[in-house]
Amino acid sequence: MLRSMTGFGTATGEVGPFSVSVELRTVNHRFFTPSLKLPSALSRFEGDVREQLRKRVSRGHVTLSARIERAHIAGNRIDETRFAAAVTELRSLRDRFGLEGPIDVAAVLRFPDVLNTQTDEELSPEESGQLLALVDRATDALMDTRAKEGAHLAQVLLDRLAVIEGALERIARRVPDRVVQQRDKLRVAVAELTGGVTLDEGRLAQEIALLAERWDVAEEIDRFRAHIVAFRDTVARGDAEPAGKRLGFLLQEMLREANTTGSKGNDVAVLHDVVIIKEELERLREQVENLE
Repeated sequence: MLRSMTGFGTATGEVGPFSVSVELRTVNHRFFTPSLKLPSALSRFEGDVREQLRKRVSRGHVTLSARIERAHIAGNRIDETRFAAAVTELRSLRDRFGLEGPIDVAAVLRFPDVLNTQTDEELSPEESGQLLALVDRATDALMDTRAKEGAHLAQVLLDRLAVIEGALERIARRVPDRVVQQRDKLRVAVAELTGGVTLDEGRLAQEIALLAERWDVAEEIDRFRAHIVAFRDTVARGDAEPAGKRLGFLLQEMLREANTTGSKGNDVAVLHDVVIIKEELERLREQVENLE
């Protein structure tokens, strides 16, 4: 199925000693452009996270942010080196100033950096798997929203395509009548210019044939119909490759045929339908830009 490039997904779980919340947002972009915002405890895994996203998301600007909501407290840790230095300093002060009494442990622990409350923010390489699994869960949620939006866009595309197809078929029906009308107009114009002199029917038929060839849009209509079939097929299948690029290419080809048909039109009704087609193609282009 088609997928929109706009989506949102979240997941929360344990990564080592941390409870981590991952949030993913995507918007349309021609290429895969990730933007990762990881806390320092997870920054060492940035490359792994980027590659994990690349496997799942083909196109779009992807913003991933991770937040550490809670850390398991490892407990209080005494820095023995600083503790010994503090004891030595206290003894030196006591002896220098002739103070009485033993060295108080509580006083030593109040020295800066002797007693630390530690939260171990170092994660082992093995714990990257927990983070990547969490990213996968957030990506699953993201893909679900992109698929739902893609289904909605697919229906919008098909509705607009039906309008184009209707206008194209009106042009196809109009072409034979237009040649007949232009032939009759030419006869009248030539008769007026020659003042009633007998016309050379062979010469007139030749000129009409040249004009009919110049105005002929049968090939353009046939190619346009083929592009419509390919467009519908791509919307229906979604394709393993990003469908948005293929649909964008087909729209370019349709616009090319519409422009050629308009230049050959020489008819108010045909030109009116060409304008309708080009307006709908522009609406389609705007929607296709949001597809992966």
